[in-house]
Amino acid sequence: MPRRPADDAENPGGLEPAHEAELLAAEAVGGLIEFWGFKRQMGRIWTLLYLSADPLPAHVICERLKLSAGAASMTLAELEHWGVVHRGRRAGERRDYFGAETDIWKMVSHVWRERELRQIERAQQAFDRARALMEPLAAKKGARRAHQVKLARIRQLAALAKVGEALARLVVDQGKLDLSPLRAWRSAANDPE
Repeated sequence: MPRRPADDAENPGGLEPAHEAELLAAEAVGGLIEFWGFKRQMGRIWTLLYLSADPLPAHVICERLKLSAGAASMTLAELEHWGVVHRGRRAGERRDYFGAETDIWKMVSHVWRERELRQIERAQQAFDRARALMEPLAAKKGARRAHQVKLARIRQLAALAKVGEALARLVVDQGKLDLSPLRAWRSAANDPE
């Protein structure tokens, strides 16, 4: 059906409304994903696949999002690594088709488990090493006050990391957020000994 001039005035890009809506959603998720430290294209591609009723071949992804084949291929591989995109084939065809993980909670919890929890574990290991370095210095007879303060604050950071891990595990494993460990840590951190 030919477009009327009034249609072009309402939609200056000439995009079909469904495609424009798809791109708006893809850009919004791409921005959020980028804010969280991932590549914008990961969010854009996942959103396109999430909104699609059926899996899409790579060339359609490239066409709709104006991506090069190389950029799409690398991004799809990363998305597969994170478990948020699945690759499959249709009977009798050689090309791959890609579909999004549609269980958003499953996707978010997987990413949290792989990224946030690992980061917290690395922080805990660093706090343990820092505490091991400071304990002998703070325990010496006549230790400088600065060493004692530093050790006490490293212990507080380590305790906060443990609370963060517990909260993250509750969210990931049970889909619940219980803030009581954080409140307890806050009370302990603000209570002078």
